[in-house]
Amino acid sequence: MSIAAILFYAFSAVLVVAALGVVTARNPVYAALFLVLAFLNSAVLWLLLEAEFLAIVLVLVYVGAVMVLFLFVIMMLDVNFEQLREGLTRYAPLGLLVAAIVVFEIASVVFVRSLGFTPDRPAAASTDSNTRALGELLYTKYLYPFELASVLLLLAIVAAIVLTMRHRAGLKAQDVAGQVAVRAKDRIRIVKMPSER
Repeated sequence: MSIAAILFYAFSAVLVVAALGVVTARNPVYAALFLVLAFLNSAVLWLLLEAEFLAIVLVLVYVGAVMVLFLFVIMMLDVNFEQLREGLTRYAPLGLLVAAIVVFEIASVVFVRSLGFTPDRPAAASTDSNTRALGELLYTKYLYPFELASVLLLLAIVAAIVLTMRHRAGLKAQDVAGQVAVRAKDRIRIVKMPSER
């Protein structure tokens, strides 16, 4: 067995354990940290597949930005997670069904690959790196889906900020309409009183 295969199985095992930690952790902060570990192991698997650009983007975008945003929202929201977890067992059959379907699909792919079937791949130019080929595809053929994904990420950021600014006890919000509509006579009261000697 080659060193690449050993590394693949080792990081895949850690990835599976981290993914199980995401769905079984009781604390949402721990679940988010398990997801960071899963992303890092996925990036290593991308490196083993010689897709360096995707590995770096996975670390920079998901670990560096998206997961920081998730942790920010989890820590800022005043959510009672015990109350959310009360009805979790009624969704267990559906979760087990989806997990069984995913395991069947992975097993079928492994079985087909063991038969010696390999999909046809377009021949890439030997002089181009995968980063250049990916960039040409993103900014030519898939430009509109790429822009749509950018807008969706922007909407997710705005939604996270709006969720953190919802009504909470002690939240000080500015009433801009009230500030603009204020009149001087409502703010200043002149009291006349006799002078003292």
